Amino acid sequence: MNTQNLSYVRSDMLNAQPAPISTRTVSGWVRTNLLATPKDTVLTLLAVVLLIWALPGILDWLFFNAVWSGSDRSACTTVAQGGIQPEGWKGACWAFVGDRFQQFMFGRYPLDERWRPMLVAALFVVLLVPLLVPKLPRKGLTALLFFVVFPVVAFFLLHGGVLGLEEVETPLWGGLMVTLILSFVGIAVSLPVGILLALGRRSKMPVIRMLCVGFIEIIRGVPLISVLFMANVMLPLFLPTGWTIDNFLRALVGVAIFASAYMAEVIRGGLQAIPKGQTEGSESLGLSYWQTMRLVILPQAIKLVIPGIVNTFIGLFKDTSLVSIIGMFDLLGIVRLNFTDTTWITPVTPITGLIFAGFIFWLFCFGMSRYSAFMERHLDTSHKR
Repeated sequence: MNTQNLSYVRSDMLNAQPAPISTRTVSGWVRTNLLATPKDTVLTLLAVVLLIWALPGILDWLFFNAVWSGSDRSACTTVAQGGIQPEGWKGACWAFVGDRFQQFMFGRYPLDERWRPMLVAALFVVLLVPLLVPKLPRKGLTALLFFVVFPVVAFFLLHGGVLGLEEVETPLWGGLMVTLILSFVGIAVSLPVGILLALGRRSKMPVIRMLCVGFIEIIRGVPLISVLFMANVMLPLFLPTGWTIDNFLRALVGVAIFASAYMAEVIRGGLQAIPKGQTEGSESLGLSYWQTMRLVILPQAIKLVIPGIVNTFIGLFKDTSLVSIIGMFDLLGIVRLNFTDTTWITPVTPITGLIFAGFIFWLFCFGMSRYSAFMERHLDTSHKR
């Protein structure tokens, strides 16, 4: 009988190791994330020093020395400038934001009719929440109401002219309301159109492939401002004599076209990441092309490119500020328009208004980013144990 070679078997036991650091406690989280290595410790200390140096001044300007109430510019100017603040005063003028808040939200929409955009916003939230929560049932019905019924109801509520509602022309629309409408329409249109363009670009039919490639490359090759100018100036040229299109509708078309071209490339990246065997396996089961795409390929491709899709949505949400070039005033445009109001002309009015607008944009973009991360975790089932 041959003697087995047991040289690989350990003859002595390892020394006892200290218990792992728990990241569920504050001290454990700090040691794991901030003080894990000497380099992390140095960077953490530098960051703490920077915060100690900068944070008090920032907080003083934003909150403690800020003016929160007032009816005109005198509340946010020093005595030498004709106001009531002492010499050397430095602070934000939130009184300006408070006084113009409704205008920042609704533009020049009539005061007596502003319950209508508020109702539309409430309906938007009520229909959106069930779509965003994965565990809630009846997603198909909710999607139908949100993407088909809601836009029609919202249009008649906002524009009026029916059922006794006063007609409110789109030039009176503005503020955050315009930003959200442009973003919603751009997002709702760009995803399905982008999917069709991505499939068309991969089509084996030369005519369809060339048309999709031409559309995508032309639109991606010009800035959004050019697309908006073309939609505003050239689109009416293709209409019969005497026909016209509302300026706001032209902006909606331009934003949707621009976003669709970028979305098509994001979706195409996801399609290319799917192994060819997925398509071959679907065909072996007798599935048609559209069944294969709908049931097998697209669900996997979209899951892979969720970060790219949300990134496109965030970029679109911020790019809506460019509509001010064609005479529409979104949130940023209406804020900047108020800088010339003689009632509130002060040295701190512009920066206060821009900080407010920036915070609103950040709030929505951060929300989309966090929901994107949540959906990635929720759909990432490939490595679960």
